[in-house]
Amino acid sequence: MTHPGEVSLVTPVREVFSATLNLASGRTLAGFELITETYGHLNAQRSNAVLICHALSGNHHAAGRYDLSDPKAGWWDLHVGPGKAVDTNRFFVVSLNNIGGCDGSSGPNTLNPETQQPWGPEFPQVSVADWVMTQAMLADRLGIDSWAAVIGGSLGGMQALHWAVHYPDRVRNCVALAAAPKLTAQNIAFNEIARQAILSDPDWLAGHYQREAANPARGLSLARMVGHLTYMSADGMSDRFGRDTREGPSNTINPGEMVFQVESYLRYQGKQFSTRFDANTYLLMTRALDHFDIAADFNDSLSEAMAVTSSRMLVIAFSSDWRFSPARSRELVDALLAAGKPVSYAEIETDAGHDAFLLDEPHYTGLFSAWMQRVVI
Repeated sequence: MTHPGEVSLVTPVREVFSATLNLASGRTLAGFELITETYGHLNAQRSNAVLICHALSGNHHAAGRYDLSDPKAGWWDLHVGPGKAVDTNRFFVVSLNNIGGCDGSSGPNTLNPETQQPWGPEFPQVSVADWVMTQAMLADRLGIDSWAAVIGGSLGGMQALHWAVHYPDRVRNCVALAAAPKLTAQNIAFNEIARQAILSDPDWLAGHYQREAANPARGLSLARMVGHLTYMSADGMSDRFGRDTREGPSNTINPGEMVFQVESYLRYQGKQFSTRFDANTYLLMTRALDHFDIAADFNDSLSEAMAVTSSRMLVIAFSSDWRFSPARSRELVDALLAAGKPVSYAEIETDAGHDAFLLDEPHYTGLFSAWMQRVVI
């Protein structure tokens, strides 16, 4: 018996594509693989399919568990499942690990078929456009001509926007959560600091650390600490940690010293991340994020880009999100309104920061659920 309110036990599926993939960078992949999961059932008309696009550190495991003993469900299980916002009693939900990822899809930590060695830094740079193109190929394989909805938060929201603009006939509803039309210089700067932390690690080894059975864990941990800090809000951190202290771990500079709770928390987050994520993937993903610009192919006009969409749109921002501030979401909304397109917008009051789109904030969950109930299948 599964946990109450969750989808049935899930099993990832490996989809192998043999066609040559022409990437936006000019490089090619002679075939590729995607790890996918699906929840719910595709109806006879194939009209109830929903695509979930993951953010920077996400993957295909959005909901459910692989085994009843799994301590945690998928990363968006709060919102995907029977009776939830993305209701698997109504929708057939598709989630995947994008190429360049590190959870089974073709990426830096998989084997280069030409050398039988891990790709490492030689895996080609990928982009949001590349991810959406491969998602469209997956949809074709599944017999899905049009998504009932494409949904994503943060970098996932940027993929949803790319779908709405570049594949307007294949998306009927689009949900962009805590997203932006492009990054600010400050955002790019934070990503560069994180990348430099990785590149300066002695175990980076020019990106070929897998061949030497090494891992730039210190650099990757620091990169995660920088990133995680920007996903939180000042008020949220104060409420959660204040200036409370605790005894530090034995590997601190001065064993037994008292450290602030927030220090301990960030160190823990960094260490955990460095054991599950790949450093080359982190570089690829952040560069893809930096270069995303939904208006680039439309004379740098956001209004022109939004004018080609045919989706019913939902844009949600979070008041304390300073990494992807509500002002950036309002840019999207203003452009959609200027183009005469249907759009719903909400700014959720919360101190949870950028990560709020992953959480069960009551007003957010209620609004998101109500909007999804109106998606026609």
